Amino acid sequence: MGVNKRIILGIDPGYARVGYGIIVVTGGKISMVDCGVIETVASLDFEQRLKLIYTKLEYLLKTFKPNLVCYEDIFFYKNVKTGIAVSKALGAILLTIVQKNIPILNFTPLQIKQSLTGYGRADKRQMQKVIKMVLKLKEIPQPDDAADALAIAICGVGAKLLGYNL
Repeated sequence: MGVNKRIILGIDPGYARVGYGIIVVTGGKISMVDCGVIETVASLDFEQRLKLIYTKLEYLLKTFKPNLVCYEDIFFYKNVKTGIAVSKALGAILLTIVQKNIPILNFTPLQIKQSLTGYGRADKRQMQKVIKMVLKLKEIPQPDDAADALAIAICGVGAKLLGYNL
């Protein structure tokens, strides 16, 4: 009998930086496969930035073949202009994933923090320590967007337990 292996891609949406974190779940063991950011430069037209995000995300999907993609719901309360731009980028991200017929889950920041630390108001440092411990890493993943994406992917591991039909 083979061991059930799942690859989960976590995404921290943005338009200047999209964090990504890829984990593999084999049996009861969780390991990091890769993490990083998709960066776009401000000098590009916004449409070209979206195209760059699409192209690089498509590459990640083809390369790592995730069984599930999880992303963080965007939450803005001050800068509406930034919120709209991130929403547009998230639309490009979701379209890229949907075209590959990969299941998608989204989580609020509160759900992610509760899932990893048991406390919905955990700070960034607490979250990073948990990520390092869960993935048995020597260092906290950098940059922060990549670490956040790993947290989102880890949150996806427990999604079945939360009642999602995966």
